[in-house]
Amino acid sequence: MALNEFSEPPTKETLADARRVLDATRTSMHEITLKIDSAEATLARIVRESQLAIDELLAQRRALEKKVESTLAYLSPIRRLPTELTREIFMWAFEEHPTSAWVLSAVCTSWRRLAFRIPRIWTKLARQLDRRRQRIRLCTNQHASADTVRLWLERSGDTLPLDIEIHLRASGPSQGPETSSARPRRHQPAAHFVAVHTHPLPATGMHVPIIMPASPPPHSDGWSSPTSLGSERSANVTSRSSMHWGHIAFFYLVEQIHRWERFVFRFDRQFTSMGALKSINGDAPLLKEFEVSSMEAAFFAEWPWLPNANSSSHVVLPKLRTLTLQNTPFKWSSPMLRGLHTLNLRGLPTSHLPLDRILTILTNNPQLTSVSLHFQGVLPPILPLNNLTLPNVTEFSIGGHFILTQLLDSLTLPCLESLTLDIEARDTIEDIVSGLLTRSGRPSVHQLSIAYGVAVNASTFYYGPGGLIISWTALLSELPHLKTLLIGGTTLEPLLIALGLPEDDPHQSQTLEWMCPSLVLLGLRSCHAHNEGVTKLVQMVEARNPEAPGTAQSFAGVSPVKLARLELHDCTSLGEDVMRWLNARVAEVVVTDPAYDR
Repeated sequence: MALNEFSEPPTKETLADARRVLDATRTSMHEITLKIDSAEATLARIVRESQLAIDELLAQRRALEKKVESTLAYLSPIRRLPTELTREIFMWAFEEHPTSAWVLSAVCTSWRRLAFRIPRIWTKLARQLDRRRQRIRLCTNQHASADTVRLWLERSGDTLPLDIEIHLRASGPSQGPETSSARPRRHQPAAHFVAVHTHPLPATGMHVPIIMPASPPPHSDGWSSPTSLGSERSANVTSRSSMHWGHIAFFYLVEQIHRWERFVFRFDRQFTSMGALKSINGDAPLLKEFEVSSMEAAFFAEWPWLPNANSSSHVVLPKLRTLTLQNTPFKWSSPMLRGLHTLNLRGLPTSHLPLDRILTILTNNPQLTSVSLHFQGVLPPILPLNNLTLPNVTEFSIGGHFILTQLLDSLTLPCLESLTLDIEARDTIEDIVSGLLTRSGRPSVHQLSIAYGVAVNASTFYYGPGGLIISWTALLSELPHLKTLLIGGTTLEPLLIALGLPEDDPHQSQTLEWMCPSLVLLGLRSCHAHNEGVTKLVQMVEARNPEAPGTAQSFAGVSPVKLARLELHDCTSLGEDVMRWLNARVAEVVVTDPAYDR
């Protein structure tokens, strides 16, 4: 009964009727609620039973699908291939992709067994590709399990040559090489992977990494996260692996030194077990290339390893032709520093070799083709310096202490093509370069770099990081074949004027000619500019790269080729309008300028 159906004002009888109606309505609501609950329970039971039936049918379908897949796999033509043909296919895959062994062994049980029976595909041998060496490298850190190295060596057999390249990322603060305790740190998952690189140090052309499973650490199933251990136990495992990684890995590696064909070990900083490197000793009759490089310069003890061997030691290295030692100890008289074709040495800051001993290193390697020397500390020569001719050197790089300029005065390089000078010179660098070129019969130098890799700081500001250049015209006129010019720490305007449109000089009667007409790459770093620096840059580019192709002015019958790449790092602020103009004239423009964000 609705409210308006009761009489007003309420009486005793109407109030009693209303109470009876309320009780009856509540009873009806309760009965309907019970019916709804019963219907919902019935529906839920039906849905649950139907879902169980569906799940059972899905499981049956998955089982049938798996059976179909296994049957199709059994019917696959590749299963009918004889093992000999499958082995040959594995070898073809290895020749094309040296990392294929890790992939092939993960396909199925039979392929894994077969891959393990072919040691050759685990040797990581270097191969040629587009005239550039392509190799495999193992990137890891000292928290990872060294068993990965053991597994790889075991799978490579007992006799085949080994191509070893390991890059160690020693995360965390630097630690001394002989530290006996490791600082507790947050555990990170062990990182092992194999990647291909196609360029010498530093590696630049990088393909997509191929993930290689790491060897499981102690008390682990190999798949669970390290955090599944207790935090204290995990920290202890990490600490132990960090302390002993190098000793374990190099124990296995040095056992196979007789099979080393190439050994490269690079690390970014000192690590706890770095002292394991001193175990590198013994005969290596197959070794062609050896490198140990640290990015961090620090103090090292004089390890009793191959680069520190005495001159009278009997060292069997008949095939060694390439040696790179960066920020690691070595002796100038070591037998390892003899008979080389490629030499790359970066001395420790605490090492101070007399200049005549550095020259002796070069004298002991008359067949050198590529040389890179960097010494921060050099002492004056003890013995008189003798003139030395290196007839095969095409690339020569030298950097560090200013006394090294005296070394250049003793050298003759008739086949020189690339010259890099990062010396803190105290004399005019042009005289040093001119003297070298004159003695060498003016070879066709294609690349010149002066102070491009030297940071400008308070210690180099007075002399300039590359020495003084009095006349760029005089220097560049001796380099008519130059294609790449990289300059740092010089005044911008004189260099740009020399490279720009030739101008008449009333004090000289010589014929006007382009400086470096074959120049295609110009790089400038920390070159300070005056008011006309940007103007001279625009004029130089305008002269070499005119708007209309092929319209550059000709002098003495020679027109310059177009500048293909221009690099300016921390030189001067150009402005967006100049940047747009340069990008329109030069194919590649790279500018590091805080005022301009590309």
